[in-house]
Amino acid sequence: MTSSGFPRVHIATDHAGMELSAHLVSHLRAKGYDVIDHGPQAYDALDDYPSYCINAARAVVADQEAGTDALGIVLGGSGNGEQIAANKVKGVRAALAWNLSTATLARNHNDANVVAVGGRQHSVEEATAIIEAFLAEPFSNDERHVRRIGKIAAYERTGEVID
Repeated sequence: MTSSGFPRVHIATDHAGMELSAHLVSHLRAKGYDVIDHGPQAYDALDDYPSYCINAARAVVADQEAGTDALGIVLGGSGNGEQIAANKVKGVRAALAWNLSTATLARNHNDANVVAVGGRQHSVEEATAIIEAFLAEPFSNDERHVRRIGKIAAYERTGEVID
């Protein structure tokens, strides 16, 4: 945890999620989260979101490796491309969440460290609730989930599938 008792939050978006991103940055900071905005800073309908999402995901991993509790949020029209981009970063487990259940299960079962949400798929209120659920949910540390995550991480390191 950061000094506020909340994890640091790294956020990035594409043009379709800019309104939601601006709301979340303000809303989460007001709640006490240390929010770092990885952009973009200006609307461009032709933007290329991968760099923003990859930079946010890299920052989550760097913070976690340094011992800082951190999570990430990537936003887009659907959230799919943003999730794919974030998942290219070694050590990231980005989950597309479309309701409260998928948000909490991503953290509880998969120890996801980045959540992707489609800004065009939800109202601001719905998306905020999904993200708050993700940020608040702890990982279960259940042995079966730890084992499964370990197998994914081993594949990421070695390229070998473990049964």
